[in-house]
Amino acid sequence: MFKEMRRNDRALPDGEMFDIMDKAEYGVLSTVGSDGCPYGVPVNFVFFDNCIYFHCALEGHKLENMNYNSKVSFCVVTDVLILPDEFSTKYSSVISFGTASEVTEPAKKKEVFVKILEKFSKDFMEEGIKYAEAACLRTKIYQIKVLHMTAKGRR
Repeated sequence: MFKEMRRNDRALPDGEMFDIMDKAEYGVLSTVGSDGCPYGVPVNFVFFDNCIYFHCALEGHKLENMNYNSKVSFCVVTDVLILPDEFSTKYSSVISFGTASEVTEPAKKKEVFVKILEKFSKDFMEEGIKYAEAACLRTKIYQIKVLHMTAKGRR
């Protein structure tokens, strides 16, 4: 199902792959809808327990697509530096493939919100927890159960 990486010389070890996932501020979620059209949208996320988690509105294009086809890909890129004189770019990236599903269990939703707060708003945890409790009613949490993940980079 998954092709091997074309440039194996640029493959990064798992430890670096997980570091990239921890420090990346956003990733691009790619889905396919009932019309067969691909759709990529940037989302903030957290990665833990071999799953990617993100929050979203109660409705929208990506939700329609994931309800139609739960197979998704997710891409993050960090440490980008354009090298104009070399006609190249330095970067670190991770591409994941998996299945997306809504997280409905209240305790798990709270855990994900806390992880999001720890990643993006760690200096405002108390206010963030209050905000998340109120936001819980107007947001959904989705998880991507990662089936395949690779990292590569040019240093």
